[in-house]
Amino acid sequence: MAQMINRGKELIRISPKQSNKIEYSTNDGRSWISRYSGTSAGDFHDLTDNGKEILAQTSKGLYYSTNEGRSWILRKRN
Repeated sequence: MAQMINRGKELIRISPKQSNKIEYSTNDGRSWISRYSGTSAGDFHDLTDNGKEILAQTSKGLYYSTNEGRSWILRKRN
């Protein structure tokens, strides 16, 4: 897993300043836009592109997103 993944035309990353925030870039990382910020999934540790979904290991468990990281659903609690 990684702190940043390449998904289609976007880079998606865990914010380096706020680990409960997901950001994306459409210009190869020159600028970043917030996509998700919240506490329900906890702090993000790792991301991986799993084809139809993004997987995230967080402080609260394994989460997945089917909408490019806009929302997260618990798959397995720690």
